[in-house]
Amino acid sequence: MQNFEFHNPTRVIFGVGQIASLAKHIPSDARVLMLYGGGSIKTNGTYDEVRAALAGHTVLEFAGIEPNPKYETLMQAVELIHREKIDFLLAVGGGSVVDGTKFVAAAAAYDGDAWDILKIGGKVIKAALPFGAVLTLPATGSEMNSASVISRAETQEKRAFMSPHVYPRFSVLDPAKTLTLPLRQVGNGVVDAFVHTTEQYLTYPANAPVQDRFAEGLLQTLVELGPQVLARPDDVEVRANIMWSATMALNGLIGVGVPQDWATHMIGHELTALFGLDHAQTLAIVLPGILQIRREAKRGKLLQYAERVWGLKNGTEDERIDAAIGNTRAFFEQMGVPTRLSGYGLGPEAIDATVAAVEAAGLTGLGEHRDITPADVRKALQLSL
Repeated sequence: MQNFEFHNPTRVIFGVGQIASLAKHIPSDARVLMLYGGGSIKTNGTYDEVRAALAGHTVLEFAGIEPNPKYETLMQAVELIHREKIDFLLAVGGGSVVDGTKFVAAAAAYDGDAWDILKIGGKVIKAALPFGAVLTLPATGSEMNSASVISRAETQEKRAFMSPHVYPRFSVLDPAKTLTLPLRQVGNGVVDAFVHTTEQYLTYPANAPVQDRFAEGLLQTLVELGPQVLARPDDVEVRANIMWSATMALNGLIGVGVPQDWATHMIGHELTALFGLDHAQTLAIVLPGILQIRREAKRGKLLQYAERVWGLKNGTEDERIDAAIGNTRAFFEQMGVPTRLSGYGLGPEAIDATVAAVEAAGLTGLGEHRDITPADVRKALQLSL
């Protein structure tokens, strides 16, 4: 196992009805900006519950954060913060709203061109406004980590940053708030959490059995409960366990002391920026191909994955690896997330555009060994035509 430091300061407030406790976690004299997306929080009751919980606070609002939060939109929130002297932020929505709020929190405290945060990386961040989150869509794990991904419409770029300054102070996770989600978003969330886990697990053995077993448990839970949530969409207990699985998949715990990949995510970001696909859709397209072209570099962990997650013990090593990759693709399809470019009306031209974007972004050394080239990206995507 590799050396590591681990610290996660986010307080998780989990369970049905927990929104009512919000006021206890925000200073009473704070000027709060509530950030949210397209308005679904108003139809599912979350908006009213948050406003009621913060009745004694000064609360302003900023709506319209997109599913792939845009830099241009978020900078409008930064202007509002400066104008109204806001000193606490509250993200209410899914991972995109939380991601957007992280950027806003950092940009509002940054003395310079805010694009530096994404262009250069989170290391330029020296401070950020404090913020909390009320999560309504389990998927990204953004509610308990220090990462954010933002798109810039003007240049068709999608960039990520990390900083210890943008951990949420707290996150409220009420699984009942996920009951009204469209099943497409539920399926996306399961796939997102699954791939977050594999990015930290399907690399190479590092003698880290604790992290391996944690990761395998999450993957098995998602495989078990994913179909159940589609079959029983009103089961709040199933929703609760999927919600917690998504949080645990990317709060840093399973990634300590082990090598990490993230090639699938980096390629997927380019697909989203170019074609507007949902984040999870891009992951479902890219991951099977990446596993196939990297099967030798990942052989040990792929065989472990085949046996421990899918129960594949018979056949040759290559047959078990093929079956594990096939089962992964089939599971994503079962969750309603197509794994082929053709499933989104895209063809070979999309591969050319994505490879060009990967090259333009300087993504020439991806994966846990930093040796995946644009040519490899092309091969992986060709397997998902």
